[in-house]
Amino acid sequence: MIEAAVVEFALTGLHGTSTETIARRAGVSQPYLFRLFGTKKELFLATVDHGFDRVEAALRAAAERAAEGRVLEAMGEAYVVLLSDREELLGQMQAYAACGETDVRALVRRRYADLYRFVEQASGANEDAVRSFFATGMLLNVAAVMDLPAIAGREGWAARYLGGAR
Repeated sequence: MIEAAVVEFALTGLHGTSTETIARRAGVSQPYLFRLFGTKKELFLATVDHGFDRVEAALRAAAERAAEGRVLEAMGEAYVVLLSDREELLGQMQAYAACGETDVRALVRRRYADLYRFVEQASGANEDAVRSFFATGMLLNVAAVMDLPAIAGREGWAARYLGGAR
């Protein structure tokens, strides 16, 4: 059900997505969906957690297999791979967009902070390098959502935007 909800919320966000659509995609009844999650917002929060879990697992695995001195670079490469999953990426962007909701904002802040602290600890990188890592990640999010890598060869502005961040 989480996977179905990720896809639907990715397309239309917290407020634009109906639980009926999610239930249909998941192959369950709407009452069953509510029995499991209580409210649409609780289901949305579960998808936000799912997204952060996915990113954290990829970064953790990359850090564990990285050569000494290459941890931050390996985590960055792992994140780029995640960007190819459009629904998950759009779901992540929808989580940020829904931060007008107090409980969504609280969860996103907590999970983002946990991820930030993990990258600091695992990489041992300095403050500027970690901040740059996250800034580049957000730049790549925006580029991936707009599918800029597909047009970078044809449109100079897109190539300049991406710079060495591809």
